[in-house]
Amino acid sequence: MRHLFALALGIASPACAQEDEEFGPASVSVTDAINCHIDAPTYNGFALNVSGDDGVAAQLGWTKVESENPFLLEYELPEPITVTGNWTTRRIAFSSSAVLAILDEPDPDVVAKPEGIVNEMDPQPLIDELVASGRATREEVESEIRFRKFLGQRVLADVTEPAETPDGFGTHTVIARSVSNATSHPGKTLYGCSYRIELLDAQGKPL
Repeated sequence: MRHLFALALGIASPACAQEDEEFGPASVSVTDAINCHIDAPTYNGFALNVSGDDGVAAQLGWTKVESENPFLLEYELPEPITVTGNWTTRRIAFSSSAVLAILDEPDPDVVAKPEGIVNEMDPQPLIDELVASGRATREEVESEIRFRKFLGQRVLADVTEPAETPDGFGTHTVIARSVSNATSHPGKTLYGCSYRIELLDAQGKPL
């Protein structure tokens, strides 16, 4: 299965080439994970072992950062990492299915455009509609917007593995590059990769 993920992503992951060797979560590069350069099984093994006394964070000297966002597990790294070409940061965060670099860029579009990612929550069409209706001026509408949410992604791999036996399970995995922002992190852009694995029954339906 890992071989299929690697082919879909166009990578040669060490984890794919050395499946028979004992897996060490701390050996996974967080930079590769953020840049979508690993497969989903490798990421899951890595992410599930981040916290704890003997976890990846403790082994690599990451410092946990208290965050106002309850959906993010945030860390400060001992040294900066470089992601998406030339952006550097020491702050990263894990969500339920993604690992993110917290970048010092207030406009997510600056990071998203070179990646071919568009804002799926762009308020501009609604603003244009309100202005065209005559119910408000553009200035009035703009002044009411306190925070412009950005949320976008570009799917890099979409792989379905059917069940091999009538009583077995299959998987549907989607790996996507993502760009977003959050009110809990003003002036920042969250750039990273999501790794979503969905279990399927023998008929290919989600469980």
